[in-house]
Amino acid sequence: MSDIQSLVENFTNQVAVLVERQALDQARAAVESALGVRRPGRPAKISPLAIGKKPRKKPPTQFCPVPGCKNPAAPVFGMVCAKHKDVAKTKIKKFREARKAKKLGIKVKSTKTAKAVKPAKRRAKKVAPPKSAAAKPAVAAAA
Repeated sequence: MSDIQSLVENFTNQVAVLVERQALDQARAAVESALGVRRPGRPAKISPLAIGKKPRKKPPTQFCPVPGCKNPAAPVFGMVCAKHKDVAKTKIKKFREARKAKKLGIKVKSTKTAKAVKPAKRRAKKVAPPKSAAAKPAVAAAA
């Protein structure tokens, strides 16, 4: 009976040592990865610096700047919706300025009253010098 008992005790001691060693290795690896200690071999899936960081939050969807339009804007159409992709860029710029001014509580200046309209200057047309009568017969004679 003592042979069996000694075998069982020997086996349980070996299993206990193996479990202890494995637990110690796992604890050491967890502490080293938390402190950022590099070991040879493949790096861990999660970097130690990323453990405390929150995942990146997605920015809010950008809507079309045309007043009253609730469609999402797309970069393909120049950050307006598909419905308003043909609206002039100057109008879109005015819509954005008006929205920003409304958000900040500033009154929007009217562009027509703010700028004085200057009459367009016309340039004098260049007049070709009159053709001489001697040049005409030479052309007719050549034909």
